[in-house]
Amino acid sequence: MRSDRNIQRPPRRATAARDSAAAPAAAPAPTHAGVKVSYAEPQRPAHRDTRDTRDARPSRDARDFRESRGDARGRSEHPPRQERGERTERTASRPAQPWGDPASAERGDRRPAPSADRRPARPPRPERSAPSAAMERPRREAPEAPRPHPPAPARVAPADAGIRLSKVMTERGLASRREADEWIDAGWVKVNGQMATLGQRVTPDVVIEVDPAARQQQARRVTVLLHKPIGYVSGQAEDGYEPASVLVTPGNRWAEDPSRKEFHPGHARGLAPAGRLDIDSTGLLVLTQDGRIAKHLIGDDSEVEKEYLVRVQYTRPGQLPEEDLKRLNHGLELDGVKLRPAKVSWANEDQLRFVLREGRKRQIRRMCELVGLKVVGLKRVRIGSVVLGKLPPGQWRYLRDDERF
Repeated sequence: MRSDRNIQRPPRRATAARDSAAAPAAAPAPTHAGVKVSYAEPQRPAHRDTRDTRDARPSRDARDFRESRGDARGRSEHPPRQERGERTERTASRPAQPWGDPASAERGDRRPAPSADRRPARPPRPERSAPSAAMERPRREAPEAPRPHPPAPARVAPADAGIRLSKVMTERGLASRREADEWIDAGWVKVNGQMATLGQRVTPDVVIEVDPAARQQQARRVTVLLHKPIGYVSGQAEDGYEPASVLVTPGNRWAEDPSRKEFHPGHARGLAPAGRLDIDSTGLLVLTQDGRIAKHLIGDDSEVEKEYLVRVQYTRPGQLPEEDLKRLNHGLELDGVKLRPAKVSWANEDQLRFVLREGRKRQIRRMCELVGLKVVGLKRVRIGSVVLGKLPPGQWRYLRDDERF
């Protein structure tokens, strides 16, 4: 094995001097637009091969470098630069152009400037002529939907004649006047197959149809029996007094209510009094959501009896004459209108029993005043076949399904 110590390396300075003497003179560095670009070969380290064959290698000039790259891509695909008509390569004999030289700017882009006359303007597209009648394709028209047969016209009376539809429904026992208007407004009523309208007037022989939804709503409505105490009004609040309907709460429900119905908050809404009791009167008060019951009890043609116990004081000395008692039963009139016959009798020495089939405002008190009696207490104990019974004052119960007025 040879030892590296026996090899004598030439001094670096001598090698560098010999390389510089053997290398050909470098061509002046080309410039582009005033910028000097150097393509000189960088110095190689001194320990590289310094044989004489190095001098025979061509210098790595920029021209040779580009030419060698062109050879690598293949000259068969691209013609030489001279054949393509491009600019010649820069040589050392061609002086560099300084910045801003017009010749350099002229060489920058040899493509001709676009001219407006180079490409003629596109002529306007001719308008298409309308197709002839023979060439025009006929359009297929959609088939007309079959027209439904109109329902039989309702026998509606003129606006100034006939009977209101809600009144006809009430007379037939379908609903109360208020219920009828609500159903008509909800679209649940038809007259001879046509939708009814509010305020519509019809003839008495029209065919009235009621939607089953109205019947179901009517069946869900409840009726409450309340023992009204003194100090509450029957209807809307007036003169600072509360309506009796505010007493219909779960806490005021009678513990012995035999109906076994479950209370729902909706049962306390929309309760209307079916008959009135004065603020100073007590007893049975019917509050209902069912317009049929209200009409049955207080309608103009109602024949339901209402029984009262009336405590009176005789304003004249002695007892009530028999003649005045007969007058209470029949023969009195209020506001010029004759009253219906009543059943009036003594329950005890200071209390009368009244059975009426009508209910005018303060009727019993005004009747007693006509015969010299002063009412000091009034209590309603029965409406039809429904009695007050043991229901305590201020409490209520549901009307049972088997109860009828």
